[in-house]
Amino acid sequence: MNVVSDVSKLMTDKALPEIFREDNFRGDAFFNELMKSHTTLRIGGPADVFAVPRDAISIRNLLCDARDKQIPVTPVGGGSNLLVADEGIGGVVVSTASLNRMQVVEEMNDGVRLFVEAGAPLQKVVSFAKDKGYKGIEGLAGIPGSMGGAIKGNAGSFGYAIGTVIESVALINAHGKLAILDPGTLNLGYRASAISDEYIVLSANIRLEKDDAYDVAKRVREFLHEKRERQPLSEWSAGCVFKNPEGAQAGRLIEEADCKHLKRGDVEVSGLHANFFINRGNGRAADFLALMDVVKARVMQLFGYELEPEIKVAGRV
Repeated sequence: MNVVSDVSKLMTDKALPEIFREDNFRGDAFFNELMKSHTTLRIGGPADVFAVPRDAISIRNLLCDARDKQIPVTPVGGGSNLLVADEGIGGVVVSTASLNRMQVVEEMNDGVRLFVEAGAPLQKVVSFAKDKGYKGIEGLAGIPGSMGGAIKGNAGSFGYAIGTVIESVALINAHGKLAILDPGTLNLGYRASAISDEYIVLSANIRLEKDDAYDVAKRVREFLHEKRERQPLSEWSAGCVFKNPEGAQAGRLIEEADCKHLKRGDVEVSGLHANFFINRGNGRAADFLALMDVVKARVMQLFGYELEPEIKVAGRV
């Protein structure tokens, strides 16, 4: 299969103008858009095309047309937990940022059911639950990114995980086929789910329990304070770089391997939490990947653990 992976070819064969005609696509599309502007790490070269659909129908049409024209598609949410190559991403990057609705669909005696679109910031959902006195996701306070990414990676902290409150998830694949999956089918595990890269998360129904609003807000404040004390939340990072291996903590292993403040270019292992790599201003993906290799090698040599990446690497690497 010959895939289209550069802007000049895309423009020459007129594939993209057809995909983005007004009767087919509602939203915005940008050529040569730097991905560093759309990731929490602030690293990443240009996407051939960066598309921001305004509705699920536009996403379906875009996916089907891109498949028919053999144009690769890369979905992104809030840009956290993502390292984009310095050479950028070929084809079309599809952002769910405009799919950000959230609403109560059912209120019960002991809880509430929420409909949340994939592009809604996770912290918007946490804040809503805190203000209303709904419990179940307090431990997710401070985790960046969107709802879709949180679901796909089963985001969690302090013993909480988004998977514990999910009732159903709506997804769409490259053929435009819609699927509604329940938690059992999603196979949610530690920082993982059964949602493959073939699918884009569109929305989810989650159920939260009613509680005293003061108690919920207190727990959120405490978790957020503890996270700020332990993690560089104000720095440019992609969150935790490596998954915790069974029976150990990646951050502690990296720290004990004397990797804190280790640098490659403008990318540095955080001195606050060693499982965070910080972009000090002009970081490059190549430096980030090189630093990952050094850290992995040290941990393996000293402790025998093979660290597995938690971040996703995308683009021309």
